[in-house]
Amino acid sequence: MFSYCADPASLDRLHWFACYLTTAKQMMFYQSFLVVIVLMLITAPIALAAGLAGALAGRSHVLPLRWIGWAYANIVRGVPDIAFFLFVPIALDQGIEYLRLKVKCPDWTEPVRQGNDFVVCAAAKMPLNSAPQYVHELYGIALAIAAYTFVFGAFGANVLSGAMRAVPHAQLETAEAYGMTRGQITRRILLPQMWVYALPGLSNLWMILIKATPLLFLLGVEDVVYWARELGGSKTSAYTYAHPDWRLWYFLVLLVFYLLLTRVSEIAFARLSRRLSRGQATAAGMKEARA
Repeated sequence: MFSYCADPASLDRLHWFACYLTTAKQMMFYQSFLVVIVLMLITAPIALAAGLAGALAGRSHVLPLRWIGWAYANIVRGVPDIAFFLFVPIALDQGIEYLRLKVKCPDWTEPVRQGNDFVVCAAAKMPLNSAPQYVHELYGIALAIAAYTFVFGAFGANVLSGAMRAVPHAQLETAEAYGMTRGQITRRILLPQMWVYALPGLSNLWMILIKATPLLFLLGVEDVVYWARELGGSKTSAYTYAHPDWRLWYFLVLLVFYLLLTRVSEIAFARLSRRLSRGQATAAGMKEARA
């Protein structure tokens, strides 16, 4: 980036670090922090919507829907997260490629499963081999978001189901006595009031989501963990910027980043909890009223 970086071997320590910290790979390391934050901001509302759909399905009078809601919320909860983080992207990727195979290459006669390989025609690959690198990266991030959404949506369904049960049943009965339909009761009474009961559980899920983002490197996404390990490892004189093993310092940067992210989240949820508790017949709501 700087003009004096042309010959790193001739630089003093301060200028050497200035050049080292502005290399292209270091910039990608900095960008990976943004990738983590964007992934969380995209995943959280989608997972919340999936959780709400699962919770409402679990309360449905339609038996198949109730079974689907129960299965989604409980099966995912009973299986280690890492299994779904690895299974969902692979299953989704192969499912997309199989559907594209049927459309793009209808005359394909070879089996798609050949030993440990999943083989489709070149036109059915997703993304195409000729696609730019950023398309491959965005596709990997999209699969990662799908995996996180599937897992945390199930956890969210459990949290929201409990919050729905916490809403005083007498209020629902009163609304029914006034002639409100089940849909009106859900929209006007149940959903607006359940959030104050759901917020503690949802805040915990957000914290767990923050802690789960380092698993991105298992899904092939070049995240903060990938770059910390890649850049922090010792570099011999074969590299332009040779240095010993600096992984300790890189992972300390990650420690500070996640602690700051957690602290900001705690402050945000505390303020949101106070806002939602106003006028509610809860301990937090009564404390707010007395204040």
